[in-house]
Amino acid sequence: MRYDINRRDFLAASAAAGTSLWAGKRVRAAELKTTLHKALIGKPTEKTLRSWKAAGFEGIESNHRNATPQEAAAARKLAEGLGMRVHSVLYGWANFNKPENVAGDIAGVEAALRACQGYGADALLLVPCKIGGMAMPEPWEFDIEFDEKTGHIKRVATGDNSKYQDYIDAHNHAVDSSREAVKKLIPTAEKTGVVIALENVWNNLWVKPAIFQNFIASFDSPWVQCYFDIGNHVKYAPPQQWIRTLGKQIVKCHVKDFKLNDNGQGGRFVNIRDGSVDWPLVRRELDKIGYNGWMTIEGSGGLSLEEKSRRLDLIHAGE
Repeated sequence: MRYDINRRDFLAASAAAGTSLWAGKRVRAAELKTTLHKALIGKPTEKTLRSWKAAGFEGIESNHRNATPQEAAAARKLAEGLGMRVHSVLYGWANFNKPENVAGDIAGVEAALRACQGYGADALLLVPCKIGGMAMPEPWEFDIEFDEKTGHIKRVATGDNSKYQDYIDAHNHAVDSSREAVKKLIPTAEKTGVVIALENVWNNLWVKPAIFQNFIASFDSPWVQCYFDIGNHVKYAPPQQWIRTLGKQIVKCHVKDFKLNDNGQGGRFVNIRDGSVDWPLVRRELDKIGYNGWMTIEGSGGLSLEEKSRRLDLIHAGE
């Protein structure tokens, strides 16, 4: 399969980068069929939970992945007593492409899945691995062709790909080793009732929607799905393309924004609603795939709790 960036969408995003808000078409609340929930990332202490609830948030994604099941159960009781929920746990990076790390990382993820169960969370955010240190295309140069059966990439850019061969080899190794490791985790996920939600960050892997969708689908398991970060891959393709392609695989969303440079080549992370994400369009696309779930802000450190809550309300309302 060959997957290309929709240049019209990409250039439209670039043109909007110079404004603080995308001038997208607002969504009328009456048109929306899905319900979204508000959360932040942190350790579920009483002080944190009380302050977040006062600011209008409903839940938390715990970054205390090493909690024992007993500690997690205590945090769950605390959160529920305050009318809050620990909805997921952030495990983060694994190193499934490094043989010397695989066994330890699998054990670590299994322990985190048990912590999730204690928290009452239904998903664990997992980044399988990362690659780098070799020649690879710029984000706007990627033109990927891959084998749907194996998930292996054949080409990453137009023209001669010989200079990218090390990247292609590393990518294909990462696909195979990550798939093997995650498959070993599925029994624990099923036993704990926790979905392994794979997230794709700036790890130089699966940089186009179609190939990431293919990788997740290759598990053919309800226990392996997608944690989609709305701002992470703006530099590769607009979020709406990711949402349309990933569809029902999306079980959780991180809310983040990215401001493209005027030429559409590169950019930087910014506070939510200050970047190039077309939030009304993202809200419509989430509604179309039937996403009733959590919207967890990551980053936006320059905003107060109250301002984060206000901006997230606007996003939920389709504005």
